[in-house]
Amino acid sequence: MLRALHYDAFGLRGNPWSPRLTALCGGQTMGLAYLALSRQIMGMNAILNHTLPALPWMEPALARLPGMRPVLDDAWTVQTETFAAQMAARDRLIADAAPVHALLPAGQAAAEEVYALMLARLRGTPGYAVTDASVTRPDGVGVPLRPDAPPQTLGRLVQEDVCLLTPGGMGEHTLSGAILCFPASWTLAEKLGRPMTAIHTPVRAYDGDMARRVQRLLDGVRVGQPLWRMNHNLYASADLFHPRPEAAPRLDAVPLYLRAERQCLLRLPQTGAIVFTIHTYLMRLADLGVGARAALFVAHGVAQ
Repeated sequence: MLRALHYDAFGLRGNPWSPRLTALCGGQTMGLAYLALSRQIMGMNAILNHTLPALPWMEPALARLPGMRPVLDDAWTVQTETFAAQMAARDRLIADAAPVHALLPAGQAAAEEVYALMLARLRGTPGYAVTDASVTRPDGVGVPLRPDAPPQTLGRLVQEDVCLLTPGGMGEHTLSGAILCFPASWTLAEKLGRPMTAIHTPVRAYDGDMARRVQRLLDGVRVGQPLWRMNHNLYASADLFHPRPEAAPRLDAVPLYLRAERQCLLRLPQTGAIVFTIHTYLMRLADLGVGARAALFVAHGVAQ
């Protein structure tokens, strides 16, 4: 039953991506098929940042896991230099029915709540124009409002991906829905409906102790007091849409890019669900300062 729910919530029935993935697989792995399809839809033009909000590998408070800090000025969504380009990429993914959104019944109420919260937020955000029927973004693109499809609509309004975490069994939060246009080596299909421990299965540092610490953190998030952290990884490609099934090996033999995520946690006041937002930054390693790049390589055990 759960598998069928995932299939329907993920939108794969009748989804044009299903035969395209099957055709692309041929003699290659699913990981390579995802990469090839990513480049078909996204194109080859890299969307790169030139600055980061922090250098987490060089700041002790952020380097220590889980490295959470209070969000200042309620800035759990932000606009960066790549706003127009990233939003255009998000528009393409959603329009092409890419597997970037899903919603289970357990996440419906939270999805509706964060949808309303986001619209209220954007009404007071410079550059946005909000009416009852649509939102005009700072890049001038008009987005029709679809309260019947919260994830897809949210995905076209802000740069952040939005994941919904609701209380589940075994004392852990569960991923109940998301708009995930820019996955960093994971797939929404595999993680949907799973508890936090299972979601982080491939992550070596996510052991039993870390799982308990993260759950205490989620339980302790207070309404009106969002938290943030940043992660960082090295990649060979600049693909923002970078899904990778759990069984597929990483292909990033020669890192050329830094991929960092500004991740925020906030609690919804009505449903009590946790909203997990992800703002993705991509930079050429060559654009980092010499000292920052050297420290990053040390943090990842890369020979210089």
